[in-house]
Amino acid sequence: MNIELKSLSEITQQALALLSKEMGVVDTVRFLNQFTTGYGDYTAEREILFKDMSFDELVSAVRATAQQEDD
Repeated sequence: MNIELKSLSEITQQALALLSKEMGVVDTVRFLNQFTTGYGDYTAEREILFKDMSFDELVSAVRATAQQEDD
């Protein structure tokens, strides 16, 4: 019995192709994002991004985005 070992790169490419085929690209990316730690300082970025928005405006924006995803 001869077992051919694939490189990690080949395995990754095959796994991504299978996930994309079965789940679609968007859900594949969402799945993979679970395993990334991210980077930067979200707390500082959040202060800049949302400094001119009230809590109610933020809630409305989140709801609007969720509604768009449901459509």
